[in-house]
Amino acid sequence: MAALGSGALYGNHVRYRAAGAPRISRPHRSYGCRGTGTLEGAARGFPVLRDIDGKQIGEGDFVQWLENGRLHVRIVYSGRTRRIEENAVFRQSPELAQEQWSLQETRDGKLYRQFAVNFESLTATAKKLEDGELKNWSDDVKVDAGRAFAGFGFTLATKALRARLMRGEHVELQTVGFTPKPRAVTVEVSYGGLDRVPMGGRTLRGERYVVHPKLPLIAELFVKVPDAQIWLTSPAPAAFLRWEGPLAEPSDPITRVDLLPGGASGSATPVGTSGRRD
Repeated sequence: MAALGSGALYGNHVRYRAAGAPRISRPHRSYGCRGTGTLEGAARGFPVLRDIDGKQIGEGDFVQWLENGRLHVRIVYSGRTRRIEENAVFRQSPELAQEQWSLQETRDGKLYRQFAVNFESLTATAKKLEDGELKNWSDDVKVDAGRAFAGFGFTLATKALRARLMRGEHVELQTVGFTPKPRAVTVEVSYGGLDRVPMGGRTLRGERYVVHPKLPLIAELFVKVPDAQIWLTSPAPAAFLRWEGPLAEPSDPITRVDLLPGGASGSATPVGTSGRRD
C-alpha cells in the first residue's frame, strides 16, 4: 500500500470549520474526510527517512506551496544509492480531497519503480524493474473523491479528522495499493493513544493514529498488508511528528519518517506506562 508521507512540517496555517458529522457515542464507524481541520499554506522542512531500527536511509527535503487554488506537496529523500520523490496535489475547500499522487524511486541513477494515481480520472499506473525489465501496469480504480488518499495525503486527512478520531470514531477512507498492479483498498483510521517519541536527541509527545487496511478475507490469505502509523504533536495544534509503514508496496520493509533529523531515533512507547505496547 502506498503510504509514504511526512506531514506538514513548518508553515502558515488558517483555521477553518468544515461541515462535520453529528456527535455519536463511541465506538462509531464513519466515512469520508469531513471534520475540523487546518487549511495548509506554504511550508518547508527537512525530515529524515530511516529503517525501523532508526538507521538513516536518506535525508529529506519537504516543500509545500499553494498554486492556482490547490495545495502542492513535494517530498524528496536522497541516500547513497537511492532517491525517492513523492508529489501530491490537494483541494482544501469545501473539504479536503486529494487529486493526484505519485512516487518515483531510482537506484544507482536508474528508475526502479514509479506509481501514480489520478483521483479525478480514477486511473492508476505503475512501473517496476523486475528481472532486468521495466514492466508496466495501468487500471481504472473505483474510489470516491474526498474519501481516497495516498502517501502524504493520509497525514493531512488525519489532521483534518483529528477531533473526530480523538472522540473514538473509526473513519473509513480509501487508497490505491500497488502489488505492483494498482487496486483500490478500504482503510480504517483510528486513534491509538498518546506516546513518547524519541528522535533528534529529544523525547516528544505524540498522538498515534493507525491506518488499517481492510482486505476481503480471501485476499488476506494471499497478501499481508501492515498497518501504517502516524504521530501528530501533542498538545494541539497538531503537526506531523512521525510516520511508520511500508514505503510503497505491502512487501516493503517497515520504514520510519522523523520530523527531526540527527541524534538517535527510538521506538515510540505509551505515555503513563512501563513503556510496553501490547
